[in-house]
Amino acid sequence: MYYYVFHKGPHMSSDDSAKAAVATLLKSADIRINGNRPWDIQVHNEDLYKRVLSKRSLGLGEAYMDGWWDAIALDQFFDHILRAKLDQQVKGDWRIILAGARAQFSNLQSSRRAFQVGEQHYDAGNELFTHMLDARMTYSCGYWKNAKTLDEAQEHKLELLCQKLQLKKGMKLLDIGCGWGSFMKYAAEKYGVECVGVTVSKEQAKLARDNVKNLPVKILVQDYRKITGTYDRVISVGMFEHVGYKNYGEYMRVVDRCLKPGGLFVLHTIAENETDTHVEPWVHKYIFPNGQLPSISQIGKASEGVFVMEDWQNFGPDYDKTLMAWDKNFKSSWPVIKKDYDERFYRMWDYYLLSFAGSFRSRGIELWQIVFSKERFERYDAPR
Repeated sequence: MYYYVFHKGPHMSSDDSAKAAVATLLKSADIRINGNRPWDIQVHNEDLYKRVLSKRSLGLGEAYMDGWWDAIALDQFFDHILRAKLDQQVKGDWRIILAGARAQFSNLQSSRRAFQVGEQHYDAGNELFTHMLDARMTYSCGYWKNAKTLDEAQEHKLELLCQKLQLKKGMKLLDIGCGWGSFMKYAAEKYGVECVGVTVSKEQAKLARDNVKNLPVKILVQDYRKITGTYDRVISVGMFEHVGYKNYGEYMRVVDRCLKPGGLFVLHTIAENETDTHVEPWVHKYIFPNGQLPSISQIGKASEGVFVMEDWQNFGPDYDKTLMAWDKNFKSSWPVIKKDYDERFYRMWDYYLLSFAGSFRSRGIELWQIVFSKERFERYDAPR
């Protein structure tokens, strides 16, 4: 989740005025300290105010993990924060600013760092994700247009992607960032395509291989830059967020190298409305190391001269519903899975899911599906 809570703006660092400064900011978002509404903040440690003003979103998130504050509905708290643009109000500790700006001076998503997100996030435990996700284990935004349940929303999303790719029996498909193999399993079973999936998570690959057993599907644990072979179709669902703006051009060239003439490439990614080259400190440290969200201009620049953009669909609000469903599953299954974790992990994971939900609800971030074609492709009509 790439919200930027308390990220930019005028400096407020006086210890004496810390509570007053935070209270004023929160009031502009209609949030009360120790109020009785679901989105009001309940403060358990008065040092919270100085911590937030000095360390911004990192301080806010870590303070929550430490039990310094709560809100009955974290998703509503973040929705209020972001709609009021409080993310533009406070400038924090210079060390936090420099840490967030590292992405401008070094390539945080280089080949050497490619496996960090797999080890920290996706290897957190297959049991965790099995209980949290839908029956197919699809760790990306569902498509809720005609769905009533999470399982339905994810199946509708998989079918939508297959239709956008115009899959036909006998085609060979590459899935960059294949997760637990849900899309490839669906495509292989329903459309008769042969699939190769790539992931940087050993735990994902292990379970994915079981999920696609007896199907023409191969799972590889490797960096996308090492992909070889040619394919009729290429898809990437929820992986582009780990590529980094310095590598967008190379990523597109890899897809171009792998895609046959007349082929289609579908990119499904979380995105930002404005270009930003920073990493979000709390998310970077605890959830998705080195993660960055692309903007329209960044994707456009990277794909220009490589592909033809055939279709661009945004259904970001559907991610709000998806995340709320995941959080419900996570909480209901906690008695079963808590043996492998501690209370601080529970608070961290709940914070992650609900702050993301609030970010999508406020339209601070979006979910795009973009269809690209390679040379000599005939007329494209996008399904909806």
